[in-house]
Order: sequence, then C-alpha cells, then structure tokens
Amino acid sequence: MANLKVNIAGIDFKNPVLTASGTFGYGVEFEDFIDLNRLGGFIVKGTTLHPRQGNAYPRLAETPSGMINAVGLQNKGVQYFIDKWYPRLKDYDTNVIVNLSGSCVEDYVEGARMLNELENIPCIELNISCPNVKAGGMGFGTQPALAEEVVSQVREVYKKPLIVKLTPNVTSITDIAKAVEAAGADSVSLINTVLAMAVDAEKQRPVLSTITGGMSGAAVKPIALRCVWQTYNAVKIPIVGLGGIMNATDAIEMMLCGARAIEVGTANFIDPAITIKIVEGIEEYLDRHGCKDVNEIVGALKV
Repeated sequence: MANLKVNIAGIDFKNPVLTASGTFGYGVEFEDFIDLNRLGGFIVKGTTLHPRQGNAYPRLAETPSGMINAVGLQNKGVQYFIDKWYPRLKDYDTNVIVNLSGSCVEDYVEGARMLNELENIPCIELNISCPNVKAGGMGFGTQPALAEEVVSQVREVYKKPLIVKLTPNVTSITDIAKAVEAAGADSVSLINTVLAMAVDAEKQRPVLSTITGGMSGAAVKPIALRCVWQTYNAVKIPIVGLGGIMNATDAIEMMLCGARAIEVGTANFIDPAITIKIVEGIEEYLDRHGCKDVNEIVGALKV
C-alpha cells in the first residue's frame, strides 16, 4: 500500500486529508461518524480574539451545486477556546489546527501570541479574508501590502508553522501568495469562499441578511483548481488546496494541480464520513496507478 504521509512546514501529517474551518465544528461533533485520529488533521471553526455573535439570520442559502453562507465567524473567542476546547482536543493522535481571524492587525497578533503557548496545537491557519476595520472594511487578503503587513506582524510573535488562507476574490491570487510568502508564511491554503449572492424572486429581496456571502461546494472547484495551479507555479512554499472537494477524485485533481494536502468543507454537511472515504479513495487511486508515495502526484499534472 502506498505511503500517504505528507509534510508541510516541518509538520508530519499521516495523510493529506484535513477538514476546512467552519464546516467541522471542533471535531468532536463528528466522533459518532468517524475516527478523528484517521485524519491527517482537522481545522476548528474560525476563532477571533474577542467573542463574535455573527450575522443576523438568514445567513445560509442553497445554490445549485453549492451553498452561500454569511455566518460571520460566530465564536466565543480565543480565551474560551483555550479554556474550554483545548483540554478536549490536545490528546488526539492527529494535527489539530486553529483558524485565526481578526478585524485589525492587533487582534491577529494578540490571538496568535496566545495560541503560540498551546503545546499541542502545531500550527495556525491565518484567515486573511476578513475585513480590516481600520482600512475601511477592505479585506486583508485583497491587497498584497495589507496581506504582507498582517502576516509579517503575526510572524514576529508566532513561532510555529504558519498557514495563510487566501481569498479568490482578487484580481491576482499569485500576487497575494507571493506577498505572504515574502512576509514569512510557511504555507498557503486556498481557496476561501467565492463572493456571491442569492435572490428571492417572489419577495424581490436578497435571501441573506447581509445581501452577499461566501459560496462553497462543488460549483467552486474549477475556480479552486485554477488558483491552486497558478499558485503552485508562483511560490515555493507548500499549498493546501480546498474548494469544492466532494470526493476522492476531486482531492486527487487538487493534488495534481499542486496541493500537498487538501481540506474538505461543504461535503461534510452532506456526508459526515466523507473525509475517511476520501482517504481510502486516494489510497486506492495510488495503488491503481502504481504510485508508492502520495507525494508523487503533487503537481504532477501533465501540461
């Protein structure tokens, strides 16, 4: 059987299958369906320095082959995670990763400083798709200079590997990837959700309270594949690919385009055991193609 182990920024993962933040809770919610220790790792829901109530309802809308969400990073803050969740998560035999968000650079830095002290959290995923309140609401991840600023300042206080999550809602995702690489990111994950909206024709109103939200699900996979491929050819740091991965074939396509690991998001809502099925599907694919190591298919797209 093929080797499924991958290494990202010095962290060993038993296989390349992770879960996407915001779709897997704190992991424990899925214990009735899968053995969490069989995953390469799981990323807990988005966490901010201070508690957030999230957006008003409605904040979810179904679309053809996907969904739009405007949950708004509802969570109880970094300290609550440290006190309540970390004791429950620290002894899993897999990588537990915290997704850290913020509305100003100072919040990112303080949150990262606090999480740096958690011995059994091997890295954080920095979500820079958030609006910078000090820059008129412009997303940190939409301008290279803003992205570089927040990553460089977090890098000063966070001493472990740093994965930076990139938004596709930009003119050139490679410019952002290069900026965060230069600022000290050890890896990038992409893509975050695609800006979208849904309309109720009968009511003649937007479906979401926020009018627009982030689209995920099968429909965004072609965009994600393009972004991963472009980024793979633009930076030297490893890539974690996500966006529209619904089965093992989708995961393999992402890896062929350059992702060393992948995250499963919306598919968890449809089949809570899908991650393990994807692990098994990748293994079957490698055996069928005579590959002895999963790393052989990373960036192996024939163009």
